[in-house]
Amino acid sequence: MIKIRYVSTLVSVVFFSCQAPGPKELPIQGTWQLLTGTAITKNDTVVTDYTKGQKMIKIINESHFSFLRHDLSKGKDTAIYDGGGGIYSLKDDKYTELLEFCSYREWEGRSFEFTVSISNDTLIQRGVEKLADLGIDRYIIEKYVRVK
Repeated sequence: MIKIRYVSTLVSVVFFSCQAPGPKELPIQGTWQLLTGTAITKNDTVVTDYTKGQKMIKIINESHFSFLRHDLSKGKDTAIYDGGGGIYSLKDDKYTELLEFCSYREWEGRSFEFTVSISNDTLIQRGVEKLADLGIDRYIIEKYVRVK
């Protein structure tokens, strides 16, 4: 009887140790600089280069995200300043933001679902921004590089 328990315990240990590990969590935490943003609305595609005349970063910690964007001319040409943030969740490659604070106040309290991928120091975020009451319905692709 003791041998059977010993063998069954040994078999269980070997079985569970041989199983493939679960999905690895994406290393999303850190500071990211937005390089380009593509917005596709119906048949219209607009690509924005966020390295020309402006700068935008996204900061992600264990539970929250924030983003900041401003012009590089200190407001002398076209003054730009945007900011926002809130909480997020990440399950596999599904990244969901709940925007709690935003310089565009009508966006606050909204949730946005994205798919994210990371390759080396590059993060790609894809998903739909849909705010029917504001007439916004677009697919976006954002490309970020990790700030070191």
